[in-house]
Amino acid sequence: MTSAPARPVSGPVSHGTARLLPDVDRPRAWLLTVDDVPQSYVDLDDPGHLEFEYVRRLAQLLAVTAPAAEPQRVVHLGGGALSLPRHLVHARPGSRHLVVEDDGALIELVAATLGPPPPGVEVCRGDAVTVLSELPAASVDAVVADVFSGDRTPAHLTTPAFLRRSAAVLRPGGVHLANLADSAPFAFLRSQLAAAAEVFEEICLVAEPSVLRGRRFGNAVLAAADRPLPVADLARRCAADAFPARVVHGPALRRFVGDARPPRGAGVPSPRPPEGAFTVG
Repeated sequence: MTSAPARPVSGPVSHGTARLLPDVDRPRAWLLTVDDVPQSYVDLDDPGHLEFEYVRRLAQLLAVTAPAAEPQRVVHLGGGALSLPRHLVHARPGSRHLVVEDDGALIELVAATLGPPPPGVEVCRGDAVTVLSELPAASVDAVVADVFSGDRTPAHLTTPAFLRRSAAVLRPGGVHLANLADSAPFAFLRSQLAAAAEVFEEICLVAEPSVLRGRRFGNAVLAAADRPLPVADLARRCAADAFPARVVHGPALRRFVGDARPPRGAGVPSPRPPEGAFTVG
């Protein structure tokens, strides 16, 4: 006797209406959207499957910036359906992950539909900056910033002050990663790179060629650390991926940043995506 197919689940959350949509091609896979903007994709039977291109980049960066198979302590700012933490506890047994999510209703909807977080993953309700400021100094291997209020990164997570808080909790050699979204002429993205360069010794950017060429609005992943980043290894992985990406580093990245300056004061939110940029039917 076969079980009935899963049905969509929806509910109000802090930033709109969340929906968990079952994937008809994968029996226990779900797409999370908020106001029809895709937030997470999770396959409960195969946590190694990463559907979103930018999540693949984050996973590749974490793979090349830490010794193979060594457990990591990672703080994830922004929770969604826990795609990356689920993947990492599968790929690196013994890893510990703290997920910070300010939307309590979203946390409850995801847990009620997909079950509790896997062992090694703790979900904490709170503001990203507040929780970072409460963590011990030099206590984590990576900070992953993937916070969106609706379809925009909140302003207070775009400043050098925020990045200094992240740098303070990183162990020597730790890495700060951020999912950013923009389009040409990249005023926001360039300001974020300038902010990271003010705080960290090394930075690089990873994105699809079509985004970097200004052909469409899309995601770009920033990596920043207090040590040289393994850009050659990362570039090989990204070039060989099913969805190839470019790694921009060194002089090319400095030319891209140009005369951009970091946001000051309360910061600036990321630009609103054009209509239809990230929506699903």
